[in-house]
Amino acid sequence: MLDPVSRVRRFNRAVTSAVGALDTSFLGRGRPLGAARVLNAVGHGRSEVGDIRDYLGLDSGLMSRLLRSLEDEGVIETTVHANDARRRIARLTPAGRREFNAYEAISNRQAEDFLARHAQRDALLAAMDLIASALGRDGTVLHDTDPRSDAARYCLGAYYAELAQRFKQGFDVKLSRDPEARDMIRPRGTFIVAMSDGLPLGCVGLKGSGGEQAEIKRLWVAPAARGLGLGRRLMDAAESAARELGIKVLRLDTNSALAEAGQLYRRTGWSEIPRFNDDPYPDLFFEKRL
Repeated sequence: MLDPVSRVRRFNRAVTSAVGALDTSFLGRGRPLGAARVLNAVGHGRSEVGDIRDYLGLDSGLMSRLLRSLEDEGVIETTVHANDARRRIARLTPAGRREFNAYEAISNRQAEDFLARHAQRDALLAAMDLIASALGRDGTVLHDTDPRSDAARYCLGAYYAELAQRFKQGFDVKLSRDPEARDMIRPRGTFIVAMSDGLPLGCVGLKGSGGEQAEIKRLWVAPAARGLGLGRRLMDAAESAARELGIKVLRLDTNSALAEAGQLYRRTGWSEIPRFNDDPYPDLFFEKRL
């Protein structure tokens, strides 16, 4: 039986082989993986060279060599930033756009082939999300966003679906005290989404009214990202936003079925208080003074 380290290394070898990471012509397009990843990053909207380098985890020397090779091919052009001569901007040429589109089509077909290899497609995707979230933990970024945005709605939809499964009586958002979007937009409040390379992994809302008291609402972390400290990061970010908005007292409610949420609140300085609303779902109520 393989030990845990050997199993990880087996996984690494399988992925390296399956995606063609060692091929000198990645996906048959005539360039290695590193150059293809730079082309992909630019094609997906990353333009500042420093940002691309950080996103891909490359050192400056390798980034320069990859960019030079792509420029020599005529698929990328770089220019000096209009407002800062120390920064460079990379853009796809028409030929680069054609290469990017070709990579996208081949990569999509490869992904479909991977999924077709296993009868339990959803389980395979869940495993991939779990691994990607763990490996990309340090790259997960928190963004203030409109609670009506696509990323926010994705998180809220997943959150409501989970509540419906975990609550004995189910969950119907129409019966809950669902916050108005305007109450979770600055300067009244905020809505924060955790993003990991394009995938929303969690959210939290700060519902304000313009006064010194506000509520924390809709804290959710995707199953794939649990155990990575993301819930605490989201709560810390919401509390920081509250301080910026001059909020002095925070309240929240939860249900005892969400035991991990209650544990988080107690560990981070929240105190239980009597019920403060008529929402039919919560049975635990907390407060924290900032």
